[in-house]
Amino acid sequence: MNTIDLFSGPGGLSIGLKRAGYKILANVEINRDAMETYASHDADATHYNVDVRKVSFERFKAAVDIVVGGPPCQPFSIGGLRKAQADKRDMIPEFIRCLKECQPAAFIMENVPGLIQKRTRPYFDWALSQLSACGFRLNWAVLNSADYGIPQKRKRLFVLGSRSMQLRFPVATHGPGTGNKYLSAFDAIGSDPIGESPNCPVKFARAPDIRPSPYAGHVYNGGGRPIDPDGPCHTILASAGGYKTHWFDTLKVAPEYHAHLKAGGKPREGEVPGARRMSAEESALVQTFPKGMRFAGRKSSQYTQIGDAVPPDLAFVVGRSVFFQLNGRASMLPLLAPILDHLNIQNELAL
Repeated sequence: MNTIDLFSGPGGLSIGLKRAGYKILANVEINRDAMETYASHDADATHYNVDVRKVSFERFKAAVDIVVGGPPCQPFSIGGLRKAQADKRDMIPEFIRCLKECQPAAFIMENVPGLIQKRTRPYFDWALSQLSACGFRLNWAVLNSADYGIPQKRKRLFVLGSRSMQLRFPVATHGPGTGNKYLSAFDAIGSDPIGESPNCPVKFARAPDIRPSPYAGHVYNGGGRPIDPDGPCHTILASAGGYKTHWFDTLKVAPEYHAHLKAGGKPREGEVPGARRMSAEESALVQTFPKGMRFAGRKSSQYTQIGDAVPPDLAFVVGRSVFFQLNGRASMLPLLAPILDHLNIQNELAL
C-alpha cells in the first residue's frame, strides 16, 4: 500500500508500517535532525524537509493508497495552553488538505488524548466533520501502547478513515483478560545499562505527593519518575533528557520510601541513592525502535525525537489491522474484532 507519512519525526510510524506491508512514497518533516534520522533508515522515500504548508500533494493523486501522520500535539496537550486552532502549530488542517489533494483510499491520524477532552472537544468534532466531508467513514479510539506489547503506558488517540468501510481497531493482546502480562522496561532493555545517562541527579522532593503506587505521584524532583521493574514504563516524554527523564531505581529505594511516607514518616533530603536516569538509547528501546538505531543531533534533540514518535510496534499492530481490512483478508487476522465497548475507548461515528 503506497503511503505518505506526514509530520513523520524520526519515522516511528513508517518503521512499523513498512513491517506491515506498506510502501512509503514520501515523508514530510520540518525538523532537520528528525529528517536526518528518518533518511538514515529509509533511502527510497521522497523526503520533504520543509514546512508542510509548502508542499503540494497533487502530484501523488491516484498514486497514494493511504495517508498517515501525527500532526503536532502541542495545541492539544494537557501540558500546554491547549489553544487548538488558535495555536499556529495546529496542522490538522494541513493533514486534511493532503487528503483532499491526493485522494487516498484511507488514512491513519494519531494525536494526544487531550484532543477529545472538554476544552478542545469542539475542535475535534469540527475536524471529524471535515474528514467525513472528504468522503471517509470514520472510527476513533484512545489506545494504550501497553495493551499491545509495548513496555510503556502511553495513551494516544487514533482516527481511522476509509472510503469503503468503517475500519476497526485491534483488540488488546497484553494485560488483564488477555493471557499475556504487560511488558516492562527491563523486558526491552535488559538489566545492564545502555548508553550515557543525563547528569541530572534525582533528589527527594521537599513536599512529596504520594499515590497508591510507589512508582507514581510527585515524590522526587523533576518530571521523571522511578521505573516499575515489573510493569510498563511511564510515557517517554519529548521533554526528557534532563530532570524530566525517568530513572532506574537500582537500590529499590522507591518501594521502601513509599511505605515510609505512608506510615507517616518525614520526607527525606538530598539525592536518591542508586538512581540512574534513562539514556536516549534505552528510551528508544522502550519506544520499540530497532536496537542500535542512531538518532541525529544533540542529546536533547534525540530525546525529543524519541519521545514525540509513535512506537513502531504499535504502528505495526494498527497498520497490519488496517492493511488486512482494506485488502479483504480480515478473516485471517484475529486481532480485528472490535474493542469491547465497556473499555470506553472506542467511538463509532456516523455523520
